[in-house]
Amino acid sequence: MPATRRRLQLGPEPSSTGGTPPSPAARPWARRRFALLAAVALTAFAGLASGLAAAPAPQRVAILVYHRFDPATPAPTTVTIPAFQGQLAWLARHHYRIEPLRTALAELDGAAPSGGPVAVITADDGHKSVYTELFPVIRAQRIPVTLFIYPSAISNAPYALTWAQLREMQASGLVDVESHTYWHPNFRTERRRLGAAAYQAFVDVQLQRSKAVIERELGKPVGMLAWPFGIVDTDLEAAARRAGYTAGFGYGGGPAGAGGDRLALPRIPVGDADRGDRFGARIGAAKAERAAS
Repeated sequence: MPATRRRLQLGPEPSSTGGTPPSPAARPWARRRFALLAAVALTAFAGLASGLAAAPAPQRVAILVYHRFDPATPAPTTVTIPAFQGQLAWLARHHYRIEPLRTALAELDGAAPSGGPVAVITADDGHKSVYTELFPVIRAQRIPVTLFIYPSAISNAPYALTWAQLREMQASGLVDVESHTYWHPNFRTERRRLGAAAYQAFVDVQLQRSKAVIERELGKPVGMLAWPFGIVDTDLEAAARRAGYTAGFGYGGGPAGAGGDRLALPRIPVGDADRGDRFGARIGAAKAERAAS
């Protein structure tokens, strides 16, 4: 007798009465189960979507670097006060918060809450126009600023600030003073000029002496360093750690982001011509550049 072949059926089996039985969804218990599963799925999807929407973007901080503000001293690094005030206005229109550098670093580390774009004002070298031109503006508008100075010039060079001026600005609660090495050397030049042991000793003196002098003169701890000319490498970072620095800053490279090299964080050089959209482009997409700091 030939074997009986079972035909594959894609539809439901016919009922004993010849009709098609009702679908599971048509049964009351099945309808309730179907509705429950649908509700659970929608709830899970909504929670996932909400979590994705609430996830904050990675924090980035625009650390701006200035030098001098005296219009009588024209230079590529001179920014006039009208230009500076225009830059402040741009930041305000675009909802930037101007924060102390230490606060911004804590946000990058996730140790402090963040809410919206952040900018930081820094000024290098210790030019006297920081006191005569910049300080009245930041005092009137309560804007925090970090100064990176090289102590060999303070109260010595005719272009430089005095220790008395630095103490007055620090006492305002708006100005933090940090290190820019002792006399702003070019470390590439010194590496070529000196032997290995002499070069390491030279670097150690530049970093340690600057820190010690500022701490003695201003009575405050120094833990941050701006590298002269933005020159930094692994040997210099190791020397900075030996000297007790916890943060270091370059010159160029755009906004600083979370997870970056803590001893080579980028800063954005700002000039007098950086106004309006040009300033905005520099804040948002500054490129690394070689320039004197």
